[in-house]
Amino acid sequence: EVQLVESGGGLVQAGGSLRLSCAASGITLTYYVMAWYRQAPGKARELVARITNGDPRTNYADSVRGRFTISRDNAENTMYLQMNSLKPEDTAVYYCHARGIFTSYDYWGQGTQVTVSS
Repeated sequence: EVQLVESGGGLVQAGGSLRLSCAASGITLTYYVMAWYRQAPGKARELVARITNGDPRTNYADSVRGRFTISRDNAENTMYLQMNSLKPEDTAVYYCHARGIFTSYDYWGQGTQVTVSS
């Protein structure tokens, strides 16, 4: 069974930091492009950041570029999102996503709530 388990969410004041983790089991993240998405109440799910496999390249949503950093540790089968200078508009449920590079399969985590108070 494939599982992506997010952790590290919580309540933080504006300007603070959080580090999200996404631990995978049942798949080897080496063979997946990984990403973080988020969904705020009443809004569509949006891409926050993506990281490729191999010699990783990253891309970010304009709203988080310069504040968030996505990374991966293939040896630990885990992906991270370091979030700094958090803003109230970053409040959302954050989801981990894995898309296979050799298969058409993709997987989602269950989400972790991030709440930023003003």
